[in-house]
Amino acid sequence: MIYLFISICISSFLFVIFKLFDVLKINTLQAIVINYLIAAILGFSLSDISVSFQEIPSQLWFPGALLLGILFIVVFNIMALTSQKNGLSVASVSSKMSVVIAIVFGVLYYNESLSNIKIIGILLALIAVYLTSTKEKTIKVNKNAGFLFPILLFVGSGAIDTSLKYMETTYVQEGGVPLFSATIFGCAFVLGVFFLLYQKLTGFFTFELKNILGGILLGVPNYFSIVYLLKALSTEGMESSTAFTLNNVGIVILSTLFGLLIFKERLTTKNWLGIAIAIMSILMVMSTNG
Repeated sequence: MIYLFISICISSFLFVIFKLFDVLKINTLQAIVINYLIAAILGFSLSDISVSFQEIPSQLWFPGALLLGILFIVVFNIMALTSQKNGLSVASVSSKMSVVIAIVFGVLYYNESLSNIKIIGILLALIAVYLTSTKEKTIKVNKNAGFLFPILLFVGSGAIDTSLKYMETTYVQEGGVPLFSATIFGCAFVLGVFFLLYQKLTGFFTFELKNILGGILLGVPNYFSIVYLLKALSTEGMESSTAFTLNNVGIVILSTLFGLLIFKERLTTKNWLGIAIAIMSILMVMSTNG
């Protein structure tokens, strides 16, 4: 449980960094790409497994790492498009609600337990995510934008969580999490470079040193958030349906509180109700985890 707690804390801190990006006018895409490079370097440096770069493509988990790297950068861009076309609240709820995909996969594929208390806890968690994530009184849906991007974001975010669990349990050897994570970030970085090159060719690229500094600031905690999530998923007795529910709800609560304490964001009655329900859901789900 300690690994999951650390992952939640670090992932929530990423919220603060992204907020600073907005304040400092840092180009998020450029910082994200640099962040992947930093995370990859960190992972390769901390790996206890001695494997040359030439040997990495021959690892059993490499195809999965490549797919996850592609998903990381593509889903990020879909999130940006969803925010622009459908609104921030729609993007936030779509990405966080995707936890249901990982939960269903865990129950069906791994035959994980699903007691009545756990079902109620998961349903309360989803309600809490919705209530806490919506900063406006109502979610304003741009009908002209349609639901394509929210649906793609929902599916893409769920695919990332599900793939992480599957690859970790099926192909990643003991002690191989740092190398596996580094490869994911490395693949995401390479694809991200192509996105930046496309922006350069189309005239939408403007380089600034602060974007690199922002990427460095983001890369270190981002790497450890993934590593500790994978460690939590590999913990004996920790079911993925439990881990992803607690991880998702925990991040929502902490990031919301960070917004309140650090950035003086105003919470609505709906947000406070969401936090209360989230705490209830955490207690219920934890009570069913052995």
